[in-house]
Amino acid sequence: MEWETVIGLEIHAQLATRSKIFSGASTAYGAAPNTQACNIDLAMPGVLPVLNDDAVRMAVKFGLSVGSAIAPRSVFARKNYFYPDLPKGYQISQYELPVVQKGTLDIELDDGEIKTIGITRAHLEEDAGKSLHEDFHGMSGIDLNRAGTPLLEIVSEPDMRSAKEAVSYAKKIHALVRYLEICDGNMQEGSFRCDANVSVRPKGEKKLGTRAEIKNVNSFRFLERAINFEVERQIQIIESGGTIKQETRLYDADKNETRAMRSKEEANDYRYFPDPDLLPLEIDEKFIATVRLSMPELPDEKKRRFIRDYQLSAYDASVLTSTKEMAYYFETVARVSGSPKLAANWTMGDLSALLNKENLDIAQSPVPAEQLGGLVLRIVDNTISGKIAKTVFEAMWAGQGDADAVIEKQGLKQVTDSGAIEQAIDAIIAANPEQLAQYRSGKDKLFGFFVGQAMKATQGKANPAQLNDLLKKKLQG
Repeated sequence: MEWETVIGLEIHAQLATRSKIFSGASTAYGAAPNTQACNIDLAMPGVLPVLNDDAVRMAVKFGLSVGSAIAPRSVFARKNYFYPDLPKGYQISQYELPVVQKGTLDIELDDGEIKTIGITRAHLEEDAGKSLHEDFHGMSGIDLNRAGTPLLEIVSEPDMRSAKEAVSYAKKIHALVRYLEICDGNMQEGSFRCDANVSVRPKGEKKLGTRAEIKNVNSFRFLERAINFEVERQIQIIESGGTIKQETRLYDADKNETRAMRSKEEANDYRYFPDPDLLPLEIDEKFIATVRLSMPELPDEKKRRFIRDYQLSAYDASVLTSTKEMAYYFETVARVSGSPKLAANWTMGDLSALLNKENLDIAQSPVPAEQLGGLVLRIVDNTISGKIAKTVFEAMWAGQGDADAVIEKQGLKQVTDSGAIEQAIDAIIAANPEQLAQYRSGKDKLFGFFVGQAMKATQGKANPAQLNDLLKKKLQG
């Protein structure tokens, strides 16, 4: 039987506010345990939550970016469950009336096709604390620094049909929230987490299969692996005559498997009801208009502009707009050098290769964008050749200065003096009469031999175009 995979994602983006969603406690990462949890976060008697308007502004910003309806009136609810890292015994979230309702996001598939993924909702909620299970001699420790941290939970429609589509969607959301500057997207610190709802059904079947929810996947690579494992697990169970249980599962990256965590709760298990301590959230058109004015250029808009203004291919534009930092870096190199195509080649090529090799983000590049732009400019103005530029770039990466300093220090300036190049060619021809005779008898491939010898004689500094033109003339006699 042929099976179809059905995937929906719930993405939790930690909003980049300085304080928590209902208290004034700091959200800064890395503090000592339980030093950033105030009386409100600890649910002390008599305390009352106060909504952080920056969190609302960021939620609206996201909603506008995906074409959602911004609810003029939304309601906070209490989601009741009991767990050690939830001091109140409930989580303040939004249920029936979320702030962001409906929306769409386009993703690009491997074959270049554009697929539209529906966004069901995005709602505001508070994060829980964190349970720590190591170094407590059989007990668990609780760190409540995260308790009350503002989250935007972005819930998709079950529109994805493969792990690759799910990863593409998650990466697009990740780029979007970073472009909007509403989330830093740091998956290692838990600022961006994914829950994947995965089910399978016979090809052509309209009814959804029983789903399993894979919780808190914190990397795109693990998301793809977890979904693929879960799909195979479900297919094997069904084909063996078993049935899928609706449950929450965890992904074990070391074993590359998912394992059962608990049976999946339904909404009624949480006994949602409006929070009596919080008034309904009302957002007027003036507020929305103010947020709209603060919107940056979004990834898809930037991609179209790169194609139009810089004459880049759709692929190059897609790569260069994948992150806000990459786009800024490229545009700086293009502006300094005056050559968008070369700027794209160097940003996507030599620079990205070394960044990947050393596991660095482009914002951590040892070669600033202005310096790479200066290097590309020296290729454009024929100060150095593209080949020599690679040597210069390596020296720049090692901290030996900008392009001009390296070129001057190592004597790498390109030879553009026709007389000097011609003199080198004459010497090569005179030293290789046999190869000259063979070339003139029709062995055209020997042209490369003479180019190599001439380059060697000029220490790779001869201008390639000039060298080729002069060499052709000389070899023809």
